[in-house]
Amino acid sequence: MFLPTTIEECKKLGWKSLDVILVSGDTYIDSSYIGISVIGKVLLKHGFRVGIIAQPDIKTNKDILRLGEPNLFWGVTSGSVDSLVTNYTASKKWRKKDDYTPGGVNDRRPDRAVIAYTNLIKRFSKDKKPIVIGGIEASLRRVAHYDFWSNKMRGSILFNSKADILVYGMGERAILEIAHNLKNGKSTDSIRGTCIKSREIIDYEYIELPSLDEVKKDKLKYIEMFHLFYQNNDALASKGLYQKHDSRYLIQNPPALYLDQEELDEIYGFDYENELHPYYRKEGKVKALDTIKYSISTHRGCYGACNFCAIAVHQGRTVRWRSEDSIVKEAERMASRKDFNGYIKDVGGATANMYGFECKKKLKLGSCKDKECIYPTICPSLKIDHSAQLNLLDNLRKINGVKKVFITSGLRYDMIIDDKKHGDRYLKNLVDNHVSGQLKIAPEHMVDSVLECMGKPHNDNLVNFKKKFNDLNRKSGQKQFLTYYLIAAHPGSTQKDMAVLKEFTSKELNINPEQVQIFTPTPSTYSTLMYYTELDPFTLKPIFVEKNLRGKEAQKNALIKKEYHNNSNHNKKKNPKESSNHKNRKKDNSRKRGSSKYNRKSDTFDKNVNKNVNKNINKKRRNKKR
Repeated sequence: MFLPTTIEECKKLGWKSLDVILVSGDTYIDSSYIGISVIGKVLLKHGFRVGIIAQPDIKTNKDILRLGEPNLFWGVTSGSVDSLVTNYTASKKWRKKDDYTPGGVNDRRPDRAVIAYTNLIKRFSKDKKPIVIGGIEASLRRVAHYDFWSNKMRGSILFNSKADILVYGMGERAILEIAHNLKNGKSTDSIRGTCIKSREIIDYEYIELPSLDEVKKDKLKYIEMFHLFYQNNDALASKGLYQKHDSRYLIQNPPALYLDQEELDEIYGFDYENELHPYYRKEGKVKALDTIKYSISTHRGCYGACNFCAIAVHQGRTVRWRSEDSIVKEAERMASRKDFNGYIKDVGGATANMYGFECKKKLKLGSCKDKECIYPTICPSLKIDHSAQLNLLDNLRKINGVKKVFITSGLRYDMIIDDKKHGDRYLKNLVDNHVSGQLKIAPEHMVDSVLECMGKPHNDNLVNFKKKFNDLNRKSGQKQFLTYYLIAAHPGSTQKDMAVLKEFTSKELNINPEQVQIFTPTPSTYSTLMYYTELDPFTLKPIFVEKNLRGKEAQKNALIKKEYHNNSNHNKKKNPKESSNHKNRKKDNSRKRGSSKYNRKSDTFDKNVNKNVNKNINKKRRNKKR
C-alpha cells in the first residue's frame, strides 16, 4: 500500500492524526530502493501511523502542513542523493534534469535540502515536535567536513540545520527506537546510529575528535579527525565519538547494529507498490522508476572501500545479503504484474558480485582497522565465492514469465579472476544469460600512482579479463561489450596521467572512452580529504590536485577526444607540482593502510563565474511556476 500524502487518504485509513511525517527531496515512489519508503513501512509495521510529504514548496506552508502536525516527530531527508550532487555537476554547472522529480525538470529540490526542509518546518510548525534528519546528505555531513560547493570547512549538519537528532547509516533500527522512546517518554540521547547535540560530554569513554575550530585552522588536524571518524564506522568494532562545535558538542553514538538476514528479508518483503504515488503522478513521469521498478536489490554494503566512494561510510564495509528465497519471491511477485515484460533489469547491489560471502573474522569481530578487504590485493581471509549468486541467478531464470535476468550493477572483475573455483563459470554464465549488451566494470584509471590515491588495485588483470570476456562472447556468437567507468581529475591525477590512460584505452582496450566523469569531492571520503588538503593522508606527502575548472575539463577531454595530442595550450605552462610529482612514479608501499602514524584511512572556482551561475539559477527559479 501507499503511505498517505493527504488528509483525505488518512481519513480513508481511519487515522485522525499521524505519529510521524516524513519529508523528502525525492518524489514519493513506493519502492524498496527509496529510503523514505523503507523507513515509512518499517514504522507502519510496528504500529506507527506515517505520512509522506515529497518535495514541498519551501516558500509557503501549503505543502508542509498538508498532513497537519505529527504526534511524535518529523523525519527529513534530501532523498536518495545529496541535493548538491543532484543540482550541480562536478564543474558546478546547474543540472537541468532530475531523475527523481516528476517531469524530469530540476526545479523542485532546494540546495542543502535537509537544512531547507528543517527550516521550513521550524518556520510554520506550531507544535515544535522533534525533527529527525537522515539519509545520505545528513549521514555524510554528520561531523565537521569540507564542503566543495562553498569551498570551506563546515560544521555538522545537525548544528547547521538546527534539527534535534541525526540518524546516520542505514536507519531502520535507529528510527524505530526513536519512535518507541518518544512514544513512551524515554530519552533518545544514547540510541546507536544517531548523533545529538549536547552542552557537555555525555560519555567519557567516547573518542574525542579534533574540534571544529581546530580542523578549520589546521589541515593536519582535519586528517587526524578523518582517520578517527573513518575507523569508527563499523557496527561491531567502533566506539562513540564527540566533537566540540563552539560551546557545544556533537555526540555520535556507536553505529547501529546491522540487520540480520531475517530482518532484511522482512523489509524487502513489504507490500511496495513499485509505482509513483497517484498524488504526484499527474505532474509527469519519473525517470528513476524506469530503472528501479523491475530491479531487485540483493545485498547491502561494500568492502571495496574505494577512497572516492561513500558507501563504506553510509552502508558499511560488511556485506549483508538477503536469502535466496526472499529474492525469488520478490521476482515472482514482479513477474505476476500485468505490465511486466519479462525482463528483470538488475539483480545486485553497490557491487553486484559481492552477494553471498563474507570474511568470517569480520562477521565476528568487525572490519580490520589496519587493512582493507580487497586493496591493494584481495585478503586471503576473504574467500571469494560466486557459487551463491550462480545458484540464485539459475533459480531466477526458471521463474514463469521471466525471459531475461540482467546484471547492470557494476562488477569487480578482480574478484572474478581471483575466484579460481567458480570465477570462470560465473563469467560464462554472465555472458550467456545476464548481459544486456554491455557489462559494467570500473577500472577508473590505469596509472598506478593514481590508482593508489583512489584506493583501487592495480589493473594488471584488466586486459586478461577483457580477453576472457571477448573469447566467451565469440564462442557464444554474441556481440556484447564492456563498459569502462573512468575518472578524470581525481587527486593525484595529472594531464600526463590522462595521456597515459588515453593511450592504454586506445591500444589495449580498443575503445574511445565515453563513461568518463570528473571527480566530485563529496563529504566523508578520503578522496575529498586529499582534494582539500593536497596531501596523501596515509603518508602526509604532497600530491598534485587539479582544482582549476579548465584543468579538470582538459583532463576529461584528453580521454574522450578521438584524437589526442599532448600539446594543448593548457600544458604549455607546466605546473611545477605536476612536473615534480610525475618524475617520481615509483610504487610507494608506505601508502598501505596502517603504515603511517594513522591507521586508516583551495578550490579555485572563479568567484565571478560562481556569482553568475547562482544569479542565473535564481532567475530561472523565480520565473518557473510549480
